[in-house]
Amino acid sequence: MQISVKKSGIITFANRNYKCLLGKNGVTLDKNEGDLKTPLGIFSLRYVMYRCDRVKKPKTILPTHIIKKNHICCDDPNHNKYNKIFETKNFNLGERLWRKDSLYDILIVIGYNDTPIVKGKGSAIFLHLTKKNILKTKGCVAIKQKNMLDLLKYYPTKIKIF
Repeated sequence: MQISVKKSGIITFANRNYKCLLGKNGVTLDKNEGDLKTPLGIFSLRYVMYRCDRVKKPKTILPTHIIKKNHICCDDPNHNKYNKIFETKNFNLGERLWRKDSLYDILIVIGYNDTPIVKGKGSAIFLHLTKKNILKTKGCVAIKQKNMLDLLKYYPTKIKIF
């Protein structure tokens, strides 16, 4: 199944439409680290990560992993683990996945800039949760939790951002 996201902030899957949030600076075919833009294209959905202290394991056929307190996604283009999720005590290397807010209580890792990884072309692109006071993302796609859970049960494998 393919999911499509329109510039108007609508995510479509299984004949359903839900509002979504995109990057603060819009969408782009030429994504760069820190540009606050959501990349355009068709991307695989790699796996789900979730906070087991806050939510139940999502029902999905995608692989699932529990977010740990020291998980990050490296956003330092000079690091050998750029655009990879790993555990570390050096939180300056990237985006912390264990957050005080609920944005990453459930997230899907989008297969952007990962085969191969091009340093500086963007990292930590996720489909994650929204909050009431958040109007844009830093380059990800965000939806409401009930919509995320609905999406996951329809077994999506790709996301189309256009």
